[in-house]
Amino acid sequence: MLYQLGWATLPGLRGLSCSGFRAMPTSSPNNEGGVTIDLASDTKRDEFLKQVEEHFAARRFTNAADAFDTVKAYVLEHAVKR
Repeated sequence: MLYQLGWATLPGLRGLSCSGFRAMPTSSPNNEGGVTIDLASDTKRDEFLKQVEEHFAARRFTNAADAFDTVKAYVLEHAVKR
């Protein structure tokens, strides 16, 4: 199933952080303004969301573009590894 990934990019004392990752089913992916990932089931979606949340919990970014590009690269790398 195809999911559109979203998250919040919030300011903090040490830079921007990404959290609140969510994945909504989609039939028309938007890779310009978001990130799309193909996951086999809702269980796999939940596992992936937990994994990405843990991965980015301590990461900080200097700007929103860097945060977006880093999350997008992480998702694409994950898709290739599967």
